[in-house]
Amino acid sequence: MKQTSLDLNLSVMKTRKQVFLEEMEQIVPWQALVELIAPYYPQGRTGRPPFALETMLRIHCMQQWFSLGDLAMQEAFFDTPVYLHFAGLDPHGRLPDESTILRFGKTPSPRHRLEKHKLAEQILQTVNALLEQRGLLLRQGTAVDATLIAAAPSTKNKANSRDPEMHSSKKGNQWYFGMKAHIGVDADSGLVHTVRCTSGNVSDVVEGNSLLHGQEKDAFGDAGYQGVDKRDDALQQVAWHIAMRPSKRKALDKENNAIDALVDELERTKARIRAKVEHPFRVLKRQWGYVKTRYKGLAKNGAQIKTLFALSNLWMARRALMQMQGVRA
Repeated sequence: MKQTSLDLNLSVMKTRKQVFLEEMEQIVPWQALVELIAPYYPQGRTGRPPFALETMLRIHCMQQWFSLGDLAMQEAFFDTPVYLHFAGLDPHGRLPDESTILRFGKTPSPRHRLEKHKLAEQILQTVNALLEQRGLLLRQGTAVDATLIAAAPSTKNKANSRDPEMHSSKKGNQWYFGMKAHIGVDADSGLVHTVRCTSGNVSDVVEGNSLLHGQEKDAFGDAGYQGVDKRDDALQQVAWHIAMRPSKRKALDKENNAIDALVDELERTKARIRAKVEHPFRVLKRQWGYVKTRYKGLAKNGAQIKTLFALSNLWMARRALMQMQGVRA
C-alpha cells in the first residue's frame, strides 16, 4: 500500500556549522573591520570589478575558522551552501576563484597585505577595543604563556633547506621544529590582549615582559618565567607571581609542615589563575584546527596567528556579547 505523505518540513534543523556562522554574524564587528581594511583594498577602477570587501573579509574569516586553503575554500562554495549565504554570494552568479581569494591577502608586491600593513595586529586591537568597551576585557592582571607551533621539517624544496626562521626546541624529552606563539591574556576573562611570535628556540622568559600592556598590577606565569622580574625590561609597577618549580613543590611536606601546606595552597591559587591562558590555545588548536604553520617565515604566520586569536576572543566572549545585544544564544 502506498504511504501518504504527512508533508512534514524536516529542513528546520540547523547544523552546528550553521549555528556557528549565525553566532559569528552577530558578534564580529564587520563594519569596523571593513573600515580598517578599506584604505588598502583595490578600488576596481580598471579591469574586472572586485568582490565587495565585506564579502572577501567574510571568506577570509571562514578560512581561519574551518582551516581552509584558497583552493579548498573555492571548492567549499559548491559543497556547502551555508558558506555562500554567509559570504552574501549568489549561487547563480560569479563566485570567487582560488586566485581571487589568494589576492585578498596580497598587495601588488609579493608581501601579504595583512603582513605589510600590520592589519592583523590592528584587527586584534579593533576586536579588543570592542570587548573592553563592553566591559569584558579588564586591565588589572595578565597571565602569560607560550605554545609551540610545528613547521614543515622537509627539505624537499628548491633551496633544499628548512625554513630559516624556524628553529628546534626541546620540551621534555621531545624535540620540536617550528615557532612559538607567546600571548598575554586578561587574568579575569582569559581573552588575549598581546601576541608575540618568535622562532621555536626563544625562551619563554625572554618575551615575558613584552606580553604586558603596562596597565596591570599583577602578572602570572609558569615556572618557565622564573627571573622575569629581574630582567632589564621588567616593569617596576608589576608584581610577578611565578609558579614554583615542580621539583621544589613536590618536595613540600604538606602533611606535617603548616607553612609548606600554605605554600602549596598558594601554588594552587596561582595555577587556577594561570589556567585561563590555556583556553585561547585550545581554541586555536582544537576549535580552529591550527596545529601547523601554513606559510614560510615568521611574518606571514604571525599575521595569521594574530587574526586567529582575535577571532578566538570573539568566540570565547560570544555568549556575553550576544546577551548584551539581546540575541538568544
